[in-house]
Amino acid sequence: MTERSPRKDATRNRAAVFAAADDLFAHCRSPEDVTMADIAAAAGVGKGTLFRAFGDRTGLIGALYAARLEPLANAALAGPPPLGPGTPPLRRVPALLDALLCFKLDNRHLALALEGTGADSPYRAAHYERWHTLLRDLLAEVPGTADAGFTAHALLAATRADLVAHLAGDEAVSREELREQLAEFTAGVLDARTRTRTGPRTRADGGPGGER
Repeated sequence: MTERSPRKDATRNRAAVFAAADDLFAHCRSPEDVTMADIAAAAGVGKGTLFRAFGDRTGLIGALYAARLEPLANAALAGPPPLGPGTPPLRRVPALLDALLCFKLDNRHLALALEGTGADSPYRAAHYERWHTLLRDLLAEVPGTADAGFTAHALLAATRADLVAHLAGDEAVSREELREQLAEFTAGVLDARTRTRTGPRTRADGGPGGER
């Protein structure tokens, strides 16, 4: 009979490590304060176990973030509307940004830890590249959008973990207020893109200087 206990032990250890890291990041003053030794002690495993499983602290944080983000990533990849494929871009883009904002609110300390790991830039992280590519491709379908890549960066900047943490924490902006503000900002950006396609209205069509 095939020995299954090592696999079970690895699965149990991984769950314990993720739970411990979640708790430590949620209650720390700064993500940088949480070390691999802290996580290993809280999870009840050896520090060597962490390094064998995840490589380093950045790898552990990335794996934990990916696990927590997986339901949202799957919904965006193959789920039903409004997050999934087949949804018109003008409806899907705001829905994706709202879902990402809610994820950052629910996992702000973990998101801060991930954005702070960085080689030299959070914009080079794999998770950021995937979201940027998705939004860029959707925005490219909106008539009149010639700068889809930049617009995607600008929209994603509104969901950065450090901004979300500052607004929700330091400025005590409520969850619903943040969602409304993001929705209004996104609508304004998308409206500007569509208006760019047709240009300013003239006297003949009731625009500036014309009949109202």
